[in-house]
Amino acid sequence: MQFLTVLGSTGSIGTSTLDVVARHPDKYRVFALTAYRQVELMFRQCLQFQPRYAVLLDESAVVQLRDRLREAGSATEVLSGVDALEQVSIAPEVDAVMAAIVGAAGLRPTLAAAKAGKKILLANKETLVMAGNVFMEAVRASGSALLPIDSEHNAIFQALPHGYNGELHRSGVRRILLTASGGPFRNKSLGELENVTPDEACAHPNWVMGRKISVDSASMMNKGLEVIEAHWLFNAAADDIQVVVHPQSVIHSMVEYVDGSVLAQLGNPDMRTPIAYGLAYPERIESGVGSLDLFKIARLDFVAPDFERFRCLALSYQALRAAGTAPSVLNAANEVAVAAFLNNEIAFLAIPQVIESVLNRLPVNVVNGLDDVLLADSEARRVALQLIQNLRK
Repeated sequence: MQFLTVLGSTGSIGTSTLDVVARHPDKYRVFALTAYRQVELMFRQCLQFQPRYAVLLDESAVVQLRDRLREAGSATEVLSGVDALEQVSIAPEVDAVMAAIVGAAGLRPTLAAAKAGKKILLANKETLVMAGNVFMEAVRASGSALLPIDSEHNAIFQALPHGYNGELHRSGVRRILLTASGGPFRNKSLGELENVTPDEACAHPNWVMGRKISVDSASMMNKGLEVIEAHWLFNAAADDIQVVVHPQSVIHSMVEYVDGSVLAQLGNPDMRTPIAYGLAYPERIESGVGSLDLFKIARLDFVAPDFERFRCLALSYQALRAAGTAPSVLNAANEVAVAAFLNNEIAFLAIPQVIESVLNRLPVNVVNGLDDVLLADSEARRVALQLIQNLRK
């Protein structure tokens, strides 16, 4: 029996995780659920899975959830704050942590779980983007098991040699082919992107996701962040990672070997597949995902990414090559810019403009620890907010 903490249980990854867990009550129990402030969904999740703890970050939401659970006779204890996120991630009873909090907020509890030697199902991009070397060092030092949950990195993990030790070329691997759907704007010109709305940006053709990650997909920043993730997960240089636009989202990624072989992982675009793989590794369990109908799909298309139209992807490669604090600055500036776009404060094409300006204004410093990462993150947010205020004038 595995006891599981789900960081971000009310998001799309969190709800999919709980769907898989519910299918295997003999294998998994929920120790803790966490969210920001979605009281209603968290209340239902607590009644169904009966976790020992529920954690919310919004104080008013904490009071509401605590009262509702007490009225319902639930024994679940409601906690609040970032410290509580860490507490439920490192508790001795916990075997595995699903790290699915979107954004920089997921960094501290995920890093704490790594230091505690927990099995980590990593769905939070920012942990590796912001603090890749710090996080991977913690994983190595504690012996933590790290399973990537992003469909692309999970596919690469499955296609790499069994027991891959981080030596790409010595393992006979030529390169990693990271697939991208291209998002809702893959066929739009730069001119057409000038006036797109948040709702249009969030209308992903293949995946159901939160608004922030949907905008990242539309700008292809999501794929840029995944390039940086792949660098840390698989010890791959920027030149060893090629992005391939694949609109059907059936091939989730590929690994090309020196003998000319290309191994691909295919499946329906449903996050329950990589979640089930991560939960049960090295075994496989039923995920609830239907069989892939190749006859219905009929064709698979592949297109090279347009780095001019999707400037965020180019900026991500730039930040990866710059190393140090550059990826943290990239991520922070993007979070601020995307929030401004979703609030109708800036245009869609202003997102990469803000990010590039912040990258150009701030120095690239060496990352020796988490404090260096958090300082770079804070400075980037400050500069990005300043730039956005100027854009609004």
